[in-house]
Amino acid sequence: SERRRLNKMLNSSHDHKLLALMDVNGFDPDEVTVKVKDGKVKVLAEHEEEHSTIRGKWKEYNYKNIRKEISLPPGVEEDEVMYSV
Repeated sequence: SERRRLNKMLNSSHDHKLLALMDVNGFDPDEVTVKVKDGKVKVLAEHEEEHSTIRGKWKEYNYKNIRKEISLPPGVEEDEVMYSV
């Protein structure tokens, strides 16, 4: 289950301090960008889809995104930050 997976991730990070855990379900890894700059971790995830209607006369567009900024705790240097998607 999702809860078990999250607990496993949290337990596997016991040697490191975990700043944040974000759910980016529904996004491909290449649609997620993480930047560490100006004392913040910035996460952007964008997904766009285009579908034709049944008769092909109209197009339907779906777009979703996530934007999140997390300030680094005092004493944490930007080059110490590690992340994975």
